[in-house]
Amino acid sequence: MSKAIIFDMDGVICHTNPYHSIAFQEFFAKRNLFPTEEEFALHMYGKSNSYILSHFLGRPIAGQELLELEDEKESLFREIYKDKVDPIAGFMDFFNSLKAEGLPTGVGTSAPLANLELIAGTLGIMDKMESILASEHVKRHKPDPEVYLKSADQLKVKSDACVVFEDSYSGVTAAKNAGMKVVGVLSSHTREELPVCDLYIHNFKELSIASLSALF
Repeated sequence: MSKAIIFDMDGVICHTNPYHSIAFQEFFAKRNLFPTEEEFALHMYGKSNSYILSHFLGRPIAGQELLELEDEKESLFREIYKDKVDPIAGFMDFFNSLKAEGLPTGVGTSAPLANLELIAGTLGIMDKMESILASEHVKRHKPDPEVYLKSADQLKVKSDACVVFEDSYSGVTAAKNAGMKVVGVLSSHTREELPVCDLYIHNFKELSIASLSALF
């Protein structure tokens, strides 16, 4: 059975959450809203922009308004983050070892494609991925499994042959809903704050291909 590895992006490939916080703080401050870090931890990390904006603005945000507000906030994020792209410790070595073994890899993120292009492009991994899926490519966001089921399809493997790296409650839930193995990356949350994963890491230095193979 061929296997594949799928990465979420924010909090998995790069620890971007602090920069998303800054972007959202600037975005909301323009609207005289000042969410706390605790509120962000509960209602931002791992959530879709439609949820985040609706929650903090206190009304449903959808359609064209969602597209415009999302673009404003994500443009702020890219401006803040563009000179700070830095992978989580050990990620590049681990990724290169996967490629050396000929394992297919993908990214499945709730972030817009422009963010993915910034991060994966800066790290030089965009063209080394066999599947690239961002928010524009799905109709239903995590915890719905759509992005991971589509990833498996593109990677030409069965769902139960995939290992997903995730850092958020909704992301882990999406991967489990897709019937995949999950490695919890403890960059933004503790083990107790996530659904039960098959393995937990703080960074990729703790991981080998052998320890992944043991999941099967």
